[in-house]
Amino acid sequence: MTMNDYISSIKDKRVCVIGIGVSNKPLIEKLLKAGCDVTACDKRSIEQLGEDYLRLLSLGAKFSLGDSYLENLNYDIIFRTPGLMPFDEHLTKAVANGAVVTSEMEVFFKLCPCRIIAVTGSDGKTTTTTIISELLKAQGYTVHLGGNIGHPLLCEVDSMKPEDFAVLELSSFQLHSMVCKPNVAVITNISPNHLDKHKDYRDYIDAKSSIFTRQDSTDRLVLNSENEYSSYYAGMVKSAIMYFSRVKMPENGVYCEDGIVCRVHDGVRAQLMHADDIKLPGTHNLENYMAAFAATDGLVSDETCIKVAKEFSGVEHRLEQVRVKDGVTYINDSIGTSPSRTAAGLHALKTKPILIAGGYDKHIPFDSLGDEICLHTKALFLTGATSEKIEQAVKASKYYTEDFKMVTIDDFKQAVLSAADYAQAGDIVLLSPACAAFDKFKNFMERGKYFKQIIMEL
Repeated sequence: MTMNDYISSIKDKRVCVIGIGVSNKPLIEKLLKAGCDVTACDKRSIEQLGEDYLRLLSLGAKFSLGDSYLENLNYDIIFRTPGLMPFDEHLTKAVANGAVVTSEMEVFFKLCPCRIIAVTGSDGKTTTTTIISELLKAQGYTVHLGGNIGHPLLCEVDSMKPEDFAVLELSSFQLHSMVCKPNVAVITNISPNHLDKHKDYRDYIDAKSSIFTRQDSTDRLVLNSENEYSSYYAGMVKSAIMYFSRVKMPENGVYCEDGIVCRVHDGVRAQLMHADDIKLPGTHNLENYMAAFAATDGLVSDETCIKVAKEFSGVEHRLEQVRVKDGVTYINDSIGTSPSRTAAGLHALKTKPILIAGGYDKHIPFDSLGDEICLHTKALFLTGATSEKIEQAVKASKYYTEDFKMVTIDDFKQAVLSAADYAQAGDIVLLSPACAAFDKFKNFMERGKYFKQIIMEL
């Protein structure tokens, strides 16, 4: 089925698209231009939407805006925004009244003509997704990067070819209740995250499983041997499993022993490369590469894997060196939106950094982060909604001492400037918030760009 076929099949339906954001705007425009009856719903006002409102209005869109934008969802088909969970009372009521709830990404899976590699996890999924894309491109494939990374792909499906690859980063929000069947699925790891949105931790864990539950024996699932939930997932799968590990050799997969990364097929290992040759620092990036090597096994040559690992310098906002000024190195790790991701960043650095942390409260415990901060940072500058919770976790750590430098400054810019003032030649100032950015910014990218702007203006 092509995109035009799909649009033709819903042309006589009343369509609602919730969220006039990056992923849904192209879809709304496509449907309107095809003559569909579309209502765009968004919590923002006409003034806040600005040019987006005027453009969609000119194309014939109807609107439901403001605080009551989810009331009266009397439609045949509803495209939900990823941040609105399927168990929302407005959506469940609409389903009970006969509506079909779907999403831009779910329809993409239905229409995509090419092979799909999909990546999810609590940490590392953006870097792993990007590495997979880089490996495939270096091998000569045409790659379409999308999902939580890149740009919306649904409206481009008709230009894709069967021999291409779509490489997708998928969040638990997107995966929750979604029907999808990637050729290769990757789960980097699972740790508490987004507990402000999910019913509970089990709901979050099970949402991730949607990435593989419809796979069959012709498909592949890549799991992290060291993650406690991998055995739970493995007991549910029908697809072939490949593991990646820093501890033990799997029957099939990729692992590292004594600094050597090896591929393993049916218990027989073959050396691939030295871990020290990977340009991106940190054991978490070693794991990201092993996951990517397992995902592309049989598709990308050893020579290409080695070349990319030696040359790829990373993704913006992920331990990204911004500048060195007066002997101080400034690093942007705004993607550090969970305690485990920030901890991984701290372990990747050879010098204890001056850490800037805090942000939107996802109701994730910071207990273990308190230990990591005491052990692996020189000082802590807190900012944002979670400042008090992180401070409490630090003070509760058995490694905490009264002479540890810890400052709370609500204003983000002032917190950054104060950390810079405190730094001396040889220090690292690291932005790795351990939290989402929604308390002050639209997303972690906007936060990271603002941090870089502040640093470049020093």
